Amino acid sequence: MNELLLKSWKVLALRGAVSLLFGVLAALWPGLTLMWLIVMFAAYALIWGAVSMSAAVRNRKSNDDWWMLLVLGLIGLAAGATTILYPGLTALMLVLLMGATALASGIVDIAMAIRLRKVIQGEGFLILNGIVSILFGVFVFFFPGAGALAMVWLISMYAIVTGMLLLALAWRVRSWTSEHGTPPESLPAHG
Repeated sequence: MNELLLKSWKVLALRGAVSLLFGVLAALWPGLTLMWLIVMFAAYALIWGAVSMSAAVRNRKSNDDWWMLLVLGLIGLAAGATTILYPGLTALMLVLLMGATALASGIVDIAMAIRLRKVIQGEGFLILNGIVSILFGVFVFFFPGAGALAMVWLISMYAIVTGMLLLALAWRVRSWTSEHGTPPESLPAHG
């Protein structure tokens, strides 16, 4: 898994950048119509799903934990495809779909971080991203009837925070790779 993370820092950075871009665009256009929000979410979910699946496929022969990225990619693709196939979803259904996606991806992010905690430094960013995702998902399920404008701001903040956390993790992994040039197994684990 650690080699997969080291090879995939660009995937983390791209996922973070896409999330950050989605959040900024949603914040800049808070009066978006529901259709634009649907289109933006579908694009976001499809892009990070495809990026995650691509990384999984590229690393399937060299790493036993490639399937975690595959699961994350499938979650994104399923959410994006569902959003595109059923654009007439009500605001409530779209919000619940976004909440379920955040909850599932948060669980996968935390699982990945737990598997990495003994071999890398900086896995806390992935854990924090998972926690933020789970909290967002839970909030959405407890308060699904929030107004559309409030949901746009909430979704925007969630995407910006997770984007920044993923970019920070990617930067950390990239720095570690360039500093040490070796897989983390050869380095002492941090405590």
